[in-house]
Amino acid sequence: MAKKFTAAAVQAAPVFMDKQSTVEKCCALIREAASHGAKLIVFPETFIPAYPSWSPDFSERSGHWIHSWVDYYRNSVTIPGEDTDKIADAAREAGAYVVVGVSELDARWQGTLYNTALFIDASGRIMGKHRKLMPTFHERLYWGQGDGSHLKVFETELGRLGGLICYEHRMTLPKYALFTKGEQIHCALWPGWPSAPDFDLRENMDITSRALSLEGQTFVVLSSMYFSAEMVPDSFHYKNKAQWHSCGGSGIISPLGGYLAGPVYDQETIVYADIDLSLIPMAKAIFDAMGHYSRWDVININLNEQELGPTDPGRAAANIRTLLAELKESLRQLSANPNAISPAELHEARSLALELANLTQAELEK
Repeated sequence: MAKKFTAAAVQAAPVFMDKQSTVEKCCALIREAASHGAKLIVFPETFIPAYPSWSPDFSERSGHWIHSWVDYYRNSVTIPGEDTDKIADAAREAGAYVVVGVSELDARWQGTLYNTALFIDASGRIMGKHRKLMPTFHERLYWGQGDGSHLKVFETELGRLGGLICYEHRMTLPKYALFTKGEQIHCALWPGWPSAPDFDLRENMDITSRALSLEGQTFVVLSSMYFSAEMVPDSFHYKNKAQWHSCGGSGIISPLGGYLAGPVYDQETIVYADIDLSLIPMAKAIFDAMGHYSRWDVININLNEQELGPTDPGRAAANIRTLLAELKESLRQLSANPNAISPAELHEARSLALELANLTQAELEK
């Protein structure tokens, strides 16, 4: 494991709704970052083909939005596919790990898109992906929900690498799940979405990304998009009906919560900083979220890592595991103080046991 290496947070604009050209730009930026010694290169949320800042106008016919969605669909990325092959080749030639945000088309069902972070190693191998668990606000018009099978931390020669997308950084439990997997380097993908007079996303990105570094004692490579209305073709129906300015705000944060580089706003650039993993024990000396400063006996989480689909073979197994865990905990509490068992507690334990037995029997009879 490399103790020290250079990371790059790419702050750039896609070629709007042009997958092929944006993939080419992505590969060029990988080569540029690698020429500066970067071994980890992180791109913004849905860099390919663009962040969908527009939404339907319900006072008009739906045809305009449907056509825009189909165009977005056609420019989304299949994993793996020809587009990811090109990015993987660029990563291999650069000898760098690459994390890039894409709108992913699920090749199996061909009707659902996902907001996805794609992880590629320095040999050009796709390590995996993370699908955003909960699309935010209008994003639910475009993307489906991810599941726990993609909430991963990857063992790499640089360290243990994970990531989340945008407002997932405000979701306590997914962050904690990555901490339990020993994440050391966190990739934070943001769209640099427009601000409003009473709401500034710059503060959201800054606060939540730095908070994660403090909570998990991890490095954070924050990559946020820069974009402006001038980059949208005049022919696009929603050009004058959406806020397009994405401010950026990319930077690299230490496990002590301070910026090693950035944040940088309102320009296309690449932010570089050296990551030295020997800083992590320093951050954990006083506060270790997964060790001496944790109380798993008081608070812990249940993580369902089953991949869900239309036939959903994993849900019954996941339910059985959940019920079994609840029953074990109930029995542990009862056995800890057998002289103070109430009728309600006995009833709860009996109900859990019966539910588990019925569910298990149903599975055995299939």
